[in-house]
Amino acid sequence: MVKLFNYLKGDKVIWVVVFILSLISILVVYSSSNALAQRSKSGNTEAFLIRHAGLIFAGLLIMFAVHRMNYKYLSRISMVAYFISIPLLVYTLFKGVNSGEASRWLEIPGLKLTFQTSDFAKCALIIYVARMLAIKQDQLNDIKVVFWSLLFPIGCICVLILPANFSTAALLFSTCLLILFVGRVPLKFIFGIVGSTLIAGFLFGAVIWYKPDIVKRGPTWKARIENFVNGDTQSNYQAEQAKIAVAKGGLFGMGPGNSTQKNFLPQSASDFVYAIIIEEYGFISGFILLFLYMVLLFRSIRILRETEKVFGGLLAVGLSTSLVFQALINMAVAVNLFPVTGQPLPLISMGGTSIWFTSITIGIILSVSKDAVEEEEENEKSKLQVA
Repeated sequence: MVKLFNYLKGDKVIWVVVFILSLISILVVYSSSNALAQRSKSGNTEAFLIRHAGLIFAGLLIMFAVHRMNYKYLSRISMVAYFISIPLLVYTLFKGVNSGEASRWLEIPGLKLTFQTSDFAKCALIIYVARMLAIKQDQLNDIKVVFWSLLFPIGCICVLILPANFSTAALLFSTCLLILFVGRVPLKFIFGIVGSTLIAGFLFGAVIWYKPDIVKRGPTWKARIENFVNGDTQSNYQAEQAKIAVAKGGLFGMGPGNSTQKNFLPQSASDFVYAIIIEEYGFISGFILLFLYMVLLFRSIRILRETEKVFGGLLAVGLSTSLVFQALINMAVAVNLFPVTGQPLPLISMGGTSIWFTSITIGIILSVSKDAVEEEEENEKSKLQVA
């Protein structure tokens, strides 16, 4: 194990968090996929275990490969990735794989896998924003520069994601706002952006509320909010089953594999996996999981403080914030603090390419960390040579 860690560069604490989350993921997905196996695999849960474990293992290999590269190459790659993501999102809206009244996925030919183009666009946009902030540090007091270099690109991607996936668009926009704040965009501009967004959001919400059919997903958005506010147990079936799972879990849980609600929750292995974790392992496990995500965020902020590169620091904070925000929203939905959104729990929920995009994201954070550690070692050597 010690020899293995010698090959893992960057923040070792983040690596430990990743391995723990991966192990939890394999255990809980194997347990919670029981109902899904009954419906599609004649009760063969091992098929889901093998598939999911394979995806996790492949994700770890991707993470390892990405963390060994020089993240600075991503600066220029992000330009290409950003401009590719726009036609991809447009194509997905009109020709994507449709599920639940939303076209979010594109099928990868020959692999029988689909991927959410919003995952690619999200990663590309965060890297792009970090790049532009690093380049334009001396011009951030100019509103024209901020608008055309940052706000316009952010708006384009978020607007294209919005029709099919409101929660992802909102999370991405919030993450970008945080990056702008950390990247020293003047507060007056940020307050202006927030104010304008709130006004636009209020007007958009009013239109959806009174004329939901004007947008394809409008009736679904309205129904989810109504069901959440009114506590409609019949229409809010999944949330109700998740609440039952959380209540049954108690402090220490019912034990691994002993969940009963996994048989009633349609998304027990993905969107509501956190509820199953609490049911089987208790509230303590829920708090531990939350703590692990907070550790990931804290260590990424530490990278920002340690690195001398503006681009790298903003990249680490932006990508980690995106993951942690997503995790918090998933947990909030599972315990009925938020309307149902369909956000998976990063590195935990059963999925396909979403696991790999998460692995790429963490690999980039580790690459920045590796560079920061190497910078510190070089500075120490220089001090010793001078002495």
